[in-house]
Amino acid sequence: MDSGNVAWILASSALVCMMIPALALFYGGMVGSRRILNMMMMCFGGASLVAVLWALFGYSMAFGNSVGGLGLIGDVTEFPGMGQLLAKDDSASIPLILFAAFQLFFACVTTALVAGAAAGRMKFGAWMLFAGIWATVVYFPIAHWVFAFNSADGSTVGGWIANGIKAIDFAGGTAVHMNAGAAALALALVLGKSSGWPKVEHAKPHSRPLVLLGAGLLWVGWFGFNAGSALAAGQSASVVFLNTAVAASAGLLAWALVERVRHGAATSMGAASGLIAALVAITPACGAVSPLGALAIGAIAGAVCSLAIEWKFRLGFDDSLDVVGVHLVGGIIGTLLIGLFATDKAPNGVSGLFYGGGLEQLGIQAIATVSVLAYSFGVTWILAKILDKTMGGLRIKPEDELRGIDLAAHSELAYLMDEDPVDLGSPQRV
Repeated sequence: MDSGNVAWILASSALVCMMIPALALFYGGMVGSRRILNMMMMCFGGASLVAVLWALFGYSMAFGNSVGGLGLIGDVTEFPGMGQLLAKDDSASIPLILFAAFQLFFACVTTALVAGAAAGRMKFGAWMLFAGIWATVVYFPIAHWVFAFNSADGSTVGGWIANGIKAIDFAGGTAVHMNAGAAALALALVLGKSSGWPKVEHAKPHSRPLVLLGAGLLWVGWFGFNAGSALAAGQSASVVFLNTAVAASAGLLAWALVERVRHGAATSMGAASGLIAALVAITPACGAVSPLGALAIGAIAGAVCSLAIEWKFRLGFDDSLDVVGVHLVGGIIGTLLIGLFATDKAPNGVSGLFYGGGLEQLGIQAIATVSVLAYSFGVTWILAKILDKTMGGLRIKPEDELRGIDLAAHSELAYLMDEDPVDLGSPQRV
C-alpha cells in the first residue's frame, strides 16, 4: 500500500466528515432563531442514522457486486456489517475499508442536504424515519449506479451509469447534489408551505455570520470531497484541487455581480450561496475540465442559480433553504457542461464539444441527469406520501411552527432571552 495515498484519503475523509457540522451551521444560520437547533439536529441525526445503515448494509448495496449484473443495486449480502473488509489486501493502493469510510460520509452529507427543504415544519421523528428509508431506497441504489465501477479482472460488476453509458461524475453531481435537490423538491411538495409563506417573519435568517462560517467550512471540506475522490495523492487530485478552488471563487463573484445589477447590493447571503452553487457545479466536472473550464462552470452556476432560487415563488413551492435552486440546478449545470468544457488533457481524458469531442458526451451526461432526477423525485414523493398518510402527517402543529420547532421537538432554545419562560418542560436543557 502507498502510505501517501492512505494518509490523503484519511485526511479527505475527515474533511468530508467536517462538512456535516459545516452544513448544520450553514443551514442553521439561514433559519429563525427558534428553528436553529432542530435544523442542526436534522443534519446530525440524519447523518448519524445513515452512517449506521451504511455499516449494516448500505455499503453492500452501493458497492457490492451488482445483482444479476444489471448495474442497478449491489448485493446486500456481500458485506453485511463490513466485517469482510478487515482483511488486508497488499495489492491495493488504499485499504478497502478506508474507501468504505470515505464513501460513508458522502451518504451522510447527501441525506443531510435534503433536510433544508423541510426546515421548521417537519416532525423530527418523521424526518429520522424518512432519512433512513430514503437513504436505503434512493441514495444507496443511485450511489451504485454512479460510483461503483467494474473491477479490473471483471469479477465485480458495478453500476450502469458508471460502466454502461460511462457518464462522467467525478465526485457526485448526480448521486449527491441532483439526487438531494430532486428529493428536496418532492419532500417540499408533500410537506406544503410554511405558515404565512412566502413572507414568513419567524423564519428569516437569524445569523448571517453563521451562514458565512458554514459556507467557508464547506469550501474547505469540499477539497476532501472532490480531490479525495481521486483516491490517490497525485496529479489527478492536484488538478481537481485547483479546479475546485477557482470555480468556487468564480461562483461567489458571479452571484454577487448578478445581485448588484438586479438589486443594487451584493449581499453576504448571496456570496455564500454563490460559493456553494459553484462548488456543487464543479463537483461532477472537476476531473474533466481545465482551470479555465472550471472558472466558466463556476461563474455560470453562480449566475444561473441566483436566478433559479426565485422559481419557488413563481411555481409556489416552499423550498425553505434553496436546496432545489442551488443543488438541483447547480448539479444539472455542472453535469451537462462536462459535455461542452471537458478536455482530454484533464484526468478524465474525455473531450467535450468545445474541445473537438462533438455532442456524444453531452448526450451521455443528459441521460444520467434525467435518470437520476426521475428516480430520486419519483421514489421520494411516493415515500413522503406514504409516511404522511401513515404517521398522522409529517407536519408539526401550526402553533408549534409559529412559536418555533426547537421548543416543540427538543424542549430547548438556542438563545435564552429575558422574555423567554424559564420552565420549558421536561427535560430542562436550556
